[in-house]
Amino acid sequence: MEFRSEVYADCWKYSARDFDVAAAARVSTIGSDGLDLNLPTEGLINFLMRDRHGSPFEHTSFTFYIEAPIFVAREFMRHRAGWSYNEESARYKELQPVFYVPADGRPLRQVGKPGAYQFVAGDYKQQRAVSGDLRRISEEAYTTYKRLLDLGVAREVARMVLPVNIFTSFYATCNARSLMHFLSLRTKRENAAFPSFPQQEIEMVAEQMESAFASLMPQTYAAFEKNGRVAP
Repeated sequence: MEFRSEVYADCWKYSARDFDVAAAARVSTIGSDGLDLNLPTEGLINFLMRDRHGSPFEHTSFTFYIEAPIFVAREFMRHRAGWSYNEESARYKELQPVFYVPADGRPLRQVGKPGAYQFVAGDYKQQRAVSGDLRRISEEAYTTYKRLLDLGVAREVARMVLPVNIFTSFYATCNARSLMHFLSLRTKRENAAFPSFPQQEIEMVAEQMESAFASLMPQTYAAFEKNGRVAP
């Protein structure tokens, strides 16, 4: 049995440059002359972001490989416009005994009403209960899962006993526009024009994806930050 308190996201394939955005925008006015690599890009990208001309940002591609608990994957796949997914299937392969257990510092109590709440740290008793119960239930569930498989029960049936904190892996492909929309909702920043309330575990995935985005498209990322982290 393996218990993890971290998630993993790696941008292993991409076709994404700031120049791609500028060239896509310039085709409207100067056609193929916009493919000149010597043309400036930063000011145009900021204009596109500020005035929400979004389609030029779609001519890019990022493919992420992600390892996260199932409850994160299900929340992640609520994002559909501009996204493609492929996930490992417990119908066809035996899942490994890798389970998510929050780190000790993870806030545990929700305070406030819907739409105006925050999460605060739990006390020692709550921390021990969460950690201990998750480990116990995970061990019991996986032992039952293995017993069903050993009895010849089909994987698609045996998987029903597994909890949503078991890890899954999936590929997620998007463009810069859809990635910015994801980041605007799944991260919390003081400079954001609109508030967001992400669950900590999906924000952990988003933080790693944002690092890749910032590295590969620095001008686009800077314009995203400058304009309140609103997807164009």
